[in-house]
Amino acid sequence: KFSTARGMQYDYSFHHRVDRVNNTLSYGLGYADAFAEWAALVSGTKYKFSEKPLHQLVDYYLDGICKMMIYGKYEDPGAQNRDITRADAQRAFGTVSLERLLQATDYRRNELEEIIRIRRNEATASLSHSTFYWQSEHFTFQRPDFFTSVRMYSSRDYNMEIPYNGEGLMNHHRGDGTNYISRTGFEYDELSPVCDWQKIPGTTVVQKPELPSEKEIQKKGLTGFVGAATDGKYGVVAFDFKSPHDPLEAKKSWFFFDHEYVCLGAGINSESKFPVATTLNQCLLNGDVVVASNNQKQVLTKGERQLNQAQWILHDGIGYLFPAPVNVNLSNQMQKGSWFIANHQSDTPKDEISKDVFKLWIDHGTQPTDAGYQYIVVPATNEKELEAQGNRSIEILANTTDIQAVTNRNLGISQVVFYTSGEIKISPELTIGIDSPGLVMVKTEGSKLKSVTVADPSRKLAKIHLSISAEISKTGNSFKSVWNKDKQISEIAIDLPQTVYAGKSVTIELQNQK
Repeated sequence: KFSTARGMQYDYSFHHRVDRVNNTLSYGLGYADAFAEWAALVSGTKYKFSEKPLHQLVDYYLDGICKMMIYGKYEDPGAQNRDITRADAQRAFGTVSLERLLQATDYRRNELEEIIRIRRNEATASLSHSTFYWQSEHFTFQRPDFFTSVRMYSSRDYNMEIPYNGEGLMNHHRGDGTNYISRTGFEYDELSPVCDWQKIPGTTVVQKPELPSEKEIQKKGLTGFVGAATDGKYGVVAFDFKSPHDPLEAKKSWFFFDHEYVCLGAGINSESKFPVATTLNQCLLNGDVVVASNNQKQVLTKGERQLNQAQWILHDGIGYLFPAPVNVNLSNQMQKGSWFIANHQSDTPKDEISKDVFKLWIDHGTQPTDAGYQYIVVPATNEKELEAQGNRSIEILANTTDIQAVTNRNLGISQVVFYTSGEIKISPELTIGIDSPGLVMVKTEGSKLKSVTVADPSRKLAKIHLSISAEISKTGNSFKSVWNKDKQISEIAIDLPQTVYAGKSVTIELQNQK
């Protein structure tokens, strides 16, 4: 059954404690495994599970556990807690529980069988989804050739587990908009001993001489505007970030499409005497690093350097593309450390370990005021594709503390984060306005509006009110649109999910517009 405290949440994430930290791939996996075992054992007997909870168990396994995994096979590093500091953290998962579920039911059989084939290396993933776990502030995005996620927290929950049993002692910033990116599932395999714990992928962090005590890891979020809008295939994520550890704030957002995603930051302010950095990635070094800067391309030798006017960077098949050339810092060299730095269990080895690491970050300097960043991550790419960056269909429409917005012209998708009421022109024909903060995604075909997806990250609204400069006279189960002839706009009121579903997205179809 669903729970509002410990247990399976209404979004199919799992909370083991009442701190509302995401435990789906740890305690939540054991929970599913136990029920799958019993479902198989009593199948065909008078004690068999009834249909409703059995279907709920399958939904939880596929939509909770598997969608929080890379290809349904490897753990999302962003969903890991203190377990990231264990040597076997990034293992491939087996098929026993899936087979047990198939013994008990035919419900969603094809999907269960596909995950089995993927885990047995009998098939490559055909999976595509965009999933937001609004109860855990966790977003995952899958395409057949890459997986990525965003981990956040809000005033509704805590950032990270307490470092129980002496594990996860350096996890202070691992919820701060963490954005891991995987093609193989092994990009971060056993990185913990040599990790730079203040340069977590996706995060904006004050670069302190050292992290505070492990007793200072778990903190409650300071802002409520944290969430995502998704239609199940594409999504936009927003994090009104205020660090509970440092005097630092930022507006951070991510915009996800088929072949790339856009990362925007605005309003980065800090009163700390230490510099602030936004990290694009920190992963195991695998092969050459190719850089285009100042209109010149080069393969980097190992070391650490600042790159002036960087246009794009390619490492391990993942491209980092800058819409406007920017100065970035890059390290592709050996980093040293020990498992014992972040894990003090009695059997943890203390030997020094060395690994080659790729690290890429933007230095915002000391005490930045209204600093920002914009970059595009292009997974599964190559030099030729990055050199043709002018042909990309991405347009960044706004990156301010009021609005962050991106359009993908090829897909006809525009995604907008409104931190306050306002409006934005997303094409010569189409302007969108909103009378409150909120997230909006629209799909268009030519000049016609196909659908609108909205969400309220603050979880405060009963309705979202939009104005759109297209004539739409339509009413559905959850919305009403009225054409205002005088203003030449459609006024749309969309009902939002409430109680345990507050924060969930709503999509309305508008193909029949005039």
